[in-house]
Amino acid sequence: MPRIGYSKPGSWGSFWAVLTLVGLVTRAAQRADVGGEAAGTSINHSQVVLQRLQELLRHGNASDVVLRVQAAGTDEVRVFHAHRLLLGLHSELFRELLSNQSEAALQEPRDCAAVFDKFIRYLYCGELTVLLAQAIPLHRLATKYGVASLQRGVADYMRAHLAGGVGPAVGWYHYAVGTGDEALRESCLQFLAWNLSAVAASAEWGAVSPELLWQLLQRSDLVLQDELELFHALEAWLGRARPPPAVAERALRAIRYPMIPPAQLFQLQARSAALARHGPAVADLLLQAYQFHAASPLHYAKFFDVNGSAFLPRNYLAPAWGAPWVINNPARDDRSTSFQTQLGPSGHDAGRRVTWNVLFSPRWLPVSLRPVYADAAGTALPAARPEDGRPRLVVTPASSGGDAAGVSFQKTVLVGARQQGRLVVRHAYSFHQSSEEAGDFLAHADLQRRNSEYLVENALHLHLIVKPVYHTLIRTPK
Repeated sequence: MPRIGYSKPGSWGSFWAVLTLVGLVTRAAQRADVGGEAAGTSINHSQVVLQRLQELLRHGNASDVVLRVQAAGTDEVRVFHAHRLLLGLHSELFRELLSNQSEAALQEPRDCAAVFDKFIRYLYCGELTVLLAQAIPLHRLATKYGVASLQRGVADYMRAHLAGGVGPAVGWYHYAVGTGDEALRESCLQFLAWNLSAVAASAEWGAVSPELLWQLLQRSDLVLQDELELFHALEAWLGRARPPPAVAERALRAIRYPMIPPAQLFQLQARSAALARHGPAVADLLLQAYQFHAASPLHYAKFFDVNGSAFLPRNYLAPAWGAPWVINNPARDDRSTSFQTQLGPSGHDAGRRVTWNVLFSPRWLPVSLRPVYADAAGTALPAARPEDGRPRLVVTPASSGGDAAGVSFQKTVLVGARQQGRLVVRHAYSFHQSSEEAGDFLAHADLQRRNSEYLVENALHLHLIVKPVYHTLIRTPK
């Protein structure tokens, strides 16, 4: 049987030396606090203590328990010579398990058994190095043995790597659901929503569960090229997963067909295998979409409710809905740009455009923080420092014409980051329909720092999206 470490007889001196050194460090700190010195003196031998603890684990010095860890379904057994005191300090389960025995046989899943040495090392040293594939097994071990600090640490690692776009979001989502980790589940769901195009084109898409698929289809903050891309992604999932008809039809009814132009709807009805199989289940939604495109939104809204999710665009990247904006050296000075969007998704508005002006300021100061240059006695006051300001983004229509009657506009700004050679959405800011800016835009960003998480090669990558929202009018009596 494979064995890690070996035991040295008569080596209690090393174990007690570590405990003695811990006591010396503690007493030295206490004397510094009460010794009357104004500044105090700190003696820190923590690294020496950690090195001694690592030696205890590595060489099995004065070990009093043996853990035999077997990988489930195999004959592979790993042997660890450990110390009851240190294991029990971190884990109530270990404390109870080893209270009346000096040897314990543990069976763990293969992936957990493969990282058990890292897990034990954390109990001795309080640190470990994590790889993406090791996150779930380490979190599972920390959960099983009740090591709360490691649970939190691995969960934070997973959330951080999701934000950076390098974590296996689908697998981690399903794991979070199984363990009841709501914070991790929400982080995974948010990443998937903001980067759905990349996920749908990856091998992970085939592992999406029906429950996760339904969670995604209901969201209005999905980031993708257009609604047609979402339909094709759903059709690919249906082809792989082969779900029951009820699941497939429920998913197909979550597509927002009024967001798809009539010409593309005709092609779907003629060529889509999913619609050929489940067409009757969505026939009413397709009719609704054709009616929506045939009439003006104002006329349609007199007879039908347009407040449902079917008439609310998602975060589409297509040119009709917004534009990308790359700002080089964003900390340098103010910038401005302009772009056009379609007035609305209705076919009736296909040729009508709204022009938007955008202003970016890296160091804008609210009125409350702007300096008053003289007080009542005429004494000049110091000007505010540049670092007192914060980034600001303002989006306004170039004109206020009557074309937008019955429509208000919701603005969204996506902030991208480059991970593993591709651009992923790391932050999203939404404006209230009546606002011209997001109050918390890049509130915590340090654009002066070249390696800022908000910058890609010293450039700020934004994508500006404007979503028209229709208002229900007074209905005409039928």
